[in-house]
Amino acid sequence: MINYSSMTHLKVGDQAPNFSVINEKGDSVSLKTYAGKRLILYFYPKDLTPSCTVEACNLKDHYSDLIAHGFEVLGVSMDNEKLHKRFIEKHSLPFHLLCDVDKKVIDAYGVWGPKKFMGREFDGIHRTTFVINGEGIIEAVIEKVVTKTHTEQILEELKNN
Repeated sequence: MINYSSMTHLKVGDQAPNFSVINEKGDSVSLKTYAGKRLILYFYPKDLTPSCTVEACNLKDHYSDLIAHGFEVLGVSMDNEKLHKRFIEKHSLPFHLLCDVDKKVIDAYGVWGPKKFMGREFDGIHRTTFVINGEGIIEAVIEKVVTKTHTEQILEELKNN
């Protein structure tokens, strides 16, 4: 039997895997780009889909709160630059989205695996958020993301750790 609830092997206190991919503008971005800064790295299945839009817009609506807490935000999916640009423009997202078309970051963070949706099984990205401190250490891992209240969920998780 497959355990669908816990995909990632990473946990609080682990060194976050480094990565180097491009964002929606074609600029190279790595974990080292954010050295010395707290980072919310959230993985989501697909741009412009209902739940992913709700999650991104929740982070956008509370972006000033996240910045006030010292966070940068990056979203990661397998979508390409063109689709990321459309998603950002359509919803006025104030943060970058990373293009992980070859799944290197997704695999490094352990968020790819079997999923169930409407009785169908398939492999895909598990909606997961990592909070990484300025030294590259994972402060929080949120595997059961609540898209409508994700910012509050992140802040609450950090308060409890």
